[in-house]
Amino acid sequence: MNLIHILISISSISFFVYGMSYFFTQGMKSEFKRFGLEKFGMLTAILEICGSIGLIVGLWIFPLLVFSSAGLATLMFLGVIVRVKVRDSFLVSFPAFFFMILNSYIFYLAIQ
Repeated sequence: MNLIHILISISSISFFVYGMSYFFTQGMKSEFKRFGLEKFGMLTAILEICGSIGLIVGLWIFPLLVFSSAGLATLMFLGVIVRVKVRDSFLVSFPAFFFMILNSYIFYLAIQ
């Protein structure tokens, strides 16, 4: 297993779990309500799940890896903007920033 496979595994598992948690816990729904974005909660969860699956399938279907990593990086960029807008602390905002960087790096490796 090389570096890109490890990074894809970390990102894919994290986004799948995080996306699924929207449907099984109240915490995710509360966060979207706090952000004033509750109507986008389900869409975001579905995009996270699709992106996580796309990363894995993208190991065999290359364009899907490029598209999924770019999409998840963009989703997390928007997440960072929302966190800054609601004035969350750096510690609370760090996961969104980390996954934005991680998926940007996967995208970069994929297009090389």
